Amino acid sequence: MKIKITPLFEKHYKKLSKDIKERAKEKEKLFRENPFHPLLNTHKLSGKEKESWVFWITYSYRIKFIFLNNDEALFLDVGTHGIYK
Repeated sequence: MKIKITPLFEKHYKKLSKDIKERAKEKEKLFRENPFHPLLNTHKLSGKEKESWVFWITYSYRIKFIFLNNDEALFLDVGTHGIYK
C-alpha cells in the first residue's frame, strides 16, 4: 500500500510526542502490509465523514484516511477524537 499525506496530516504529526510517533510508524508498517490488520481496528466513519476511514495508533490516537485506489491511501489527519470534527 502506497501512502500520500496532506499538509494537515504533516502539521499535526509533527506535534505528536516521540512515543506516539514511534507507535504511528509501527502501525503504518502494518497498514502498508494490510490496511485491515486486526491490530489497526480500521473502520469507516459515518455522517459527514462517510468517505473517510480511520485506524488506531493507540486507544486515543487515530489516523484518518481515504483510499485513492486499491493500492494507495491518502492520510488526511492524525490525532485524538478531535480529528472527526
